[in-house]
Amino acid sequence: MKNYTITVNGVAYSVTVEETAAGAAPVAAAPAPVAAAPAPAAAAPKAAAPAAPAGGIEVAAQVPGKVFKIVASVGQSLGAGDTVIILESMKMEIPVVAPEAGTVASINVATGDAVESGDLLATLN
Repeated sequence: MKNYTITVNGVAYSVTVEETAAGAAPVAAAPAPVAAAPAPAAAAPKAAAPAAPAGGIEVAAQVPGKVFKIVASVGQSLGAGDTVIILESMKMEIPVVAPEAGTVASINVATGDAVESGDLLATLN
């Protein structure tokens, strides 16, 4: 019998495999979860973005990617659908637009930042 630890999607399983005569199929015992080793250290987590002010309008990333260009600036008035930030995702430039009219209250990212879907990019008043 041989014991193996197999990790699938971050979950470690302990598997015992019985050795058999040549030509016979090996028989594996049911996998039992074992304590997984800590995941490799990823990039340091981002500091929490400041909460939007009361009545603030959040502008969030719709796709994961990298901040390619910041089009709007703090204090600028925008209409619904105006571009705030351009993200680069899968070699495409994707505009992130204001969901409604308002004034840019904050820009929460910098050019070159990596963002995930749902990350807060900016707030409007």
